[in-house]
Amino acid sequence: MLKKQNMNKEKKVKVTFVVAGNTDNVSVVGDFNQWDPSADPLKKRSNGTRSASVVLEPNQRYAFRYYKECGEWFNDEAADEYVVNDHGGEDCVVTTF
Repeated sequence: MLKKQNMNKEKKVKVTFVVAGNTDNVSVVGDFNQWDPSADPLKKRSNGTRSASVVLEPNQRYAFRYYKECGEWFNDEAADEYVVNDHGGEDCVVTTF
C-alpha cells in the first residue's frame, strides 16, 4: 500500500510504503535510493504492518520494488503503474504528480 502526503513548505511529497506484517525483514528499494536494500528498511508497526517513508521530488515517476532479507523481490499491488525491467520482470512505479 502507498500513502502520499504533500509537504507544502518543502515542496516535496512524502510517500509511505506499507506491507502486511508476518514477513521477513523487508526494504523498499528503487530509483530514489539507488536500489540499495539497506537504505530504507520497513519498520514493524504496532498494527502488525511494516512501513518506511521517503521524501521525494514532486512531478516525478519512481520505479521501486520490495526486497526481503531472504533475497526475494516482490511488488506492491497498489502501485500507480508497472514497467518492464531489465531482468525480464516488472517494477512498480509510484508517481508524485
